[in-house]
Amino acid sequence: MKIDTKHTDLHKNIEHLRSKMMKTGYNKGLLNSETIKYSQKLDELIMQHQTSQRKN
Repeated sequence: MKIDTKHTDLHKNIEHLRSKMMKTGYNKGLLNSETIKYSQKLDELIMQHQTSQRKN
């Protein structure tokens, strides 16, 4: 069985960024520019993940 490391890395990046976004949102507020930046990047990674899932 082959493990898709690209998929695994993407999933780890999503979880890491989600954690950073949540901590920043809690500490600095949901409308803080840093929180919004993390949220936008997280959206991009989730879209990549969903796109890769459709291809498989």
